[in-house]
Amino acid sequence: MFRIKKFGWLFTISFIAVLAMNLLAGYGRFDHAIAQQSGGNPEKLTMVTSADYPPYEFRDTATGKNDIIGFDIDIAKKIAEELNFELEIRDTDFNGIIPALQSRRADFAMAGMTPTEERKKNVDFSEIYYEAKNTIVSQTGSNLKTPEDLAGKKIGVQLGSIQEKEAGKIAEKVQGVTVKPLNKTSELIQEIKANRIDAAIIEDTIAKGFVASNPDLEFNTLPNPEEAAGSAIAFPKGSERVDDFNRVLKEMKDSGEIDKLITKWFENQGKEESTGNATSSAASNSNFPLAAIMPSIPYIIDGIRVTLLFTALSALLGFIWGTILSLFKISTIKPLTWFANVYTSIFRGTPLLLQIAIVYYATPQLTGYDIPALLAGVITFTLNSGAYISETIRGGILAVDKGQREAALSLGVPYKPMMSDIILPQAIKNILPALVNESIALLKDSALVSTIGVADLLRRAQIVGAEKYIYFEPLLFAGIVYYLMVMSLTWGGYALERKLQRSS
Repeated sequence: MFRIKKFGWLFTISFIAVLAMNLLAGYGRFDHAIAQQSGGNPEKLTMVTSADYPPYEFRDTATGKNDIIGFDIDIAKKIAEELNFELEIRDTDFNGIIPALQSRRADFAMAGMTPTEERKKNVDFSEIYYEAKNTIVSQTGSNLKTPEDLAGKKIGVQLGSIQEKEAGKIAEKVQGVTVKPLNKTSELIQEIKANRIDAAIIEDTIAKGFVASNPDLEFNTLPNPEEAAGSAIAFPKGSERVDDFNRVLKEMKDSGEIDKLITKWFENQGKEESTGNATSSAASNSNFPLAAIMPSIPYIIDGIRVTLLFTALSALLGFIWGTILSLFKISTIKPLTWFANVYTSIFRGTPLLLQIAIVYYATPQLTGYDIPALLAGVITFTLNSGAYISETIRGGILAVDKGQREAALSLGVPYKPMMSDIILPQAIKNILPALVNESIALLKDSALVSTIGVADLLRRAQIVGAEKYIYFEPLLFAGIVYYLMVMSLTWGGYALERKLQRSS
């Protein structure tokens, strides 16, 4: 253990620094929306949503702001004002909303969510505050108007949505229907346009926006399902806040406040989209393929800071942890060797996305600490990357000529300075290309943290796509930025490698 003390202290200090950085600087925390306050120190309540579902909740990226706006947000702010609490809004994927409530990461959720019987087993719901209908969205001229028309077709739905359940019922009644769940409605639209699915079942208010932006698409309303479709507020099981929220919702309905918001976001918004999308379509048909997202490009670019911060911290800590594990593996102390080998087997044998979800959602349940999303990502990538890097470093150490070690020992050089001053520098120089490759993999895999709500480069591109009802252009721009960052890292690795070769 003494032989690795130096590296252990370095890891500990670095980890504390990362923790302090995340807690003090606030990187990786979710966006905040503060409700109006009426004196005193109101209680803070956290709302979780999926801000890629306009006009319910989305980001107005063209203004350069990072605020989440929409129909649900206005209702939440009104409830916060009436009940005198401070509102904090957290953004995540739709299929992560119920886990966030179950792990008590949020006090309530609003995301156009329908209170199905299956969901009621896991969370509580308010009364329905808005009723909607399901539609079949397909390519223009496909004539897919009824469930029977979907016979033999492949249809897409958003994972975890009420539409997924509706599609399942259709598949049971209509022969040959195949259901394909995807994470986001914008992905469904892209699948239709790419002819990978024949149609998608999407809520009517959302379908209108997509069809307005994509003239090659059409939608047809489905008959009302047996189970009433509508939006309600979700709460953790056993929440004491349901009655208070229901009271405010009833007051908003009786006063006409809900109707005003419906007009604002669904009727007036639709008119604005028609005008705005005409301009967007004209821009899309111009010679410059990214013209449609030009106003939102600064918003996407701002995600580079988060992506680079995440990659730098993960690479640094992963290297330190990997070095410690590699020393464990070549140690003569059997328990350390056993631990390092088992550890590497576990982290190389399970999906990285699963590891992120476990660290992010399980930490509050096990420790009571509401871990920030970026910190959860850094910890996960450090633990995962360390497993891979440890094998690379171990191989580099074993590749150093044994004569180097024997010469050092014959001269009476202690183990610690021998490793830090003689063996490790040579090993790192030999494995530098592999370390650069690992850093490149970290940079690209950093996009996985978007699944837990970190507003990195990919997440921001997806948000812009949802806001503008287009998908290809923002992802194309994000791909270009990722490529430029990877090429810069590659060239930097080549330069460092040449420098080390000249100095040898």
